Amino acid sequence: MGNKREYNLGYIVLITLVATLGGLLFGYDTAVINGAEKGLEGFFLLATDFQYTTLLHGITSSSALIGCVIGAAISGFFATRIGRRNSLRIASLLFFLSALGCYHPEFSLHTDVVGSLSTLISFNFYRLIGGLGIGLASAIVPMYIAEIAPSSIRGTLVSCNQFAIIFGMLVVYFVNYLIIGNHTNPIINTDPVSGISSVDPSSDAWTISTGWRYMFGSGAVIAAVFAFLLLFVPKTPRYLTMIGQEPEALRVLTKVNGVEKAQQILGEIKAASQEKKEKLLAYGLGLIVIGILLSVFQQVIGINAVLYYSARIFDTVGVDGMRATVIMGIVNIVFTVIAIVTVDKFGRKPLLIIGSIGMAIGAFAVAISAHLGISGILPVVSIIFYAAFFMMSWGPICWVLISEIFPNTIRGQAVAIAVAFQWVFNFIVSSTFPALYSFSPIVAYGLYGTVCVLAALFVWKWVPETKGKTLEDMSKLWKK
Repeated sequence: MGNKREYNLGYIVLITLVATLGGLLFGYDTAVINGAEKGLEGFFLLATDFQYTTLLHGITSSSALIGCVIGAAISGFFATRIGRRNSLRIASLLFFLSALGCYHPEFSLHTDVVGSLSTLISFNFYRLIGGLGIGLASAIVPMYIAEIAPSSIRGTLVSCNQFAIIFGMLVVYFVNYLIIGNHTNPIINTDPVSGISSVDPSSDAWTISTGWRYMFGSGAVIAAVFAFLLLFVPKTPRYLTMIGQEPEALRVLTKVNGVEKAQQILGEIKAASQEKKEKLLAYGLGLIVIGILLSVFQQVIGINAVLYYSARIFDTVGVDGMRATVIMGIVNIVFTVIAIVTVDKFGRKPLLIIGSIGMAIGAFAVAISAHLGISGILPVVSIIFYAAFFMMSWGPICWVLISEIFPNTIRGQAVAIAVAFQWVFNFIVSSTFPALYSFSPIVAYGLYGTVCVLAALFVWKWVPETKGKTLEDMSKLWKK
């Protein structure tokens, strides 16, 4: 009874809500391309000083992911040098600049010429800036929440970040839908001989010239709110202790946990922070490898092949792609909530293993449907089933484990490495899926199903259960 009331839940929830706006922007900024890419393609196909190819469109559509890799890789440096909170402030600024820059990429060129090569370069530069923000936020938001939260509800609170990511995707689907309104995406014709694409003259000119700009620019509002609210949240007590500001760390801990518990936690943080301060491999290579493999498996099970290309996939099996995508987004929200309410009860490992098996069943069902030539409801339900089990397992739980599995003294560096690998493999899966799916849906989903089985075996054999443990317990765990 007493343990449940030792912390200031209202204060913790408010801090978490502010931090998870970074997750919402993560989801918003990665998914905005889903609705904008057709109009963007039409815009650059009208260029007169270069030929906009499908390869260039692929690079333009995924250029933010390159920034994500860089942002995640440098997150450890920022988290250690300027702190978790200030790193999030930089991320909010990057989100804001990216949204405005993508809305009007010609601005920095001092020209009104649209659809030129220089405009394409400028647009990709701003998308890369946004990717830096996503990479920073993806690593630091879970770290920030984990270092503020009491151990008994840490899994639940860090899982809220995944909810925010998925909610951000759902929000931008609706925003894009509202922006398009009565307008239609351009019709793109591709010459079967030369392979050169062009815009059909009957295409909606507004969507090509303006619609995609509003979609990208809309993110600036959320980024501005995020930046403003970050003025009112504290630095994490773990970081404050690392930089020698123990009185301030105690003040934050007291506000979160109460006086008596705060003193105890501060003592544990101080003891842990004095051990092997700067050696990344102080706890062995195996710990770093486990963190990396958690990130790699979260991507190579193939979820972003669904999240980024769902509308196209659903269209190929004979259903309304946009409507099915929205239904999938709602189901994803529900299953993310299931993870949030169960992660601190059932633990991390059971959810990951159950989720891996559920995903494998969904992926193999899609492959079998393709093999038997079945379209319609079965492959659609199988894809939604596959995504739902990701949302109750690898989606949130991977972030929970990465944020808590590493000891305090190496957390910034280790999380940066793990999350950088996550974005590298995100890019690999996202960029190879169209060709793989075009070659054979059976091979694509058969491969993802097999990886899901391997992921379950990896978790069962190598990943420790961290439910209920303090962040300082991680040092003792890995010393063994």
